[in-house]
Amino acid sequence: MMLLTCPWCGPRMESEFHCGGPAHLTRPPLTCSDDEWADYLLMRDNPAGPHRERWRHTYGCGQWFNVLRDTLTHEVTQTYRMGTAAGDVDE
Repeated sequence: MMLLTCPWCGPRMESEFHCGGPAHLTRPPLTCSDDEWADYLLMRDNPAGPHRERWRHTYGCGQWFNVLRDTLTHEVTQTYRMGTAAGDVDE
C-alpha cells in the first residue's frame, strides 16, 4: 500500500485517498470541436515513469492536491497543493 502525504493532514495510507486522474490538464474552450472535446475527455497519456496526478483526501480533510508518482514503482516523490504550478515545486 502507498503512503501519501496530504499537504494539510500529513502522511496517510492510500486507502484514505481517491485518484482523480492526470494533473495540470487544460480544458478546451466551449467553442471547441467535438473531436477536440472527445480528445480532452477520453485520450490520456499512459506514461512509464514519473507522472503528475490529482488526488483527493476523501476520508480526511476532503482537499484535492497533486502528486508526482512513478507509474513503474509507485514511488511518490512529491505532493503539493492545487494551484501550485508544477515548476514551482522542487522535485
